Amino acid sequence: MADETVAQEVIINVPLRDAKASSRKRRADTAVSVLRNFVSKKMKIDKGKIWIDPKVSEKIWERGREHIPSKLSVKVIKLEEGTTEIIMP
Repeated sequence: MADETVAQEVIINVPLRDAKASSRKRRADTAVSVLRNFVSKKMKIDKGKIWIDPKVSEKIWERGREHIPSKLSVKVIKLEEGTTEIIMP
């Protein structure tokens, strides 16, 4: 992110309740998909251009695959080149 210029930066609270509707063994995997879908709708960007920081993934997987957080606060940085980064605030 050193050379890219930031077009937009915002902190978003992402509800992960929809992931709890999936089976217990797939909740963390589904939570990552829910996060990606929510940010793509909110920032109006393609899902393929979203990069999720490993710390965000660790926060989702912190209590294991079955016990995900109900919501997650993340910082979304939209770069001018078209990619979007999801990081912890």
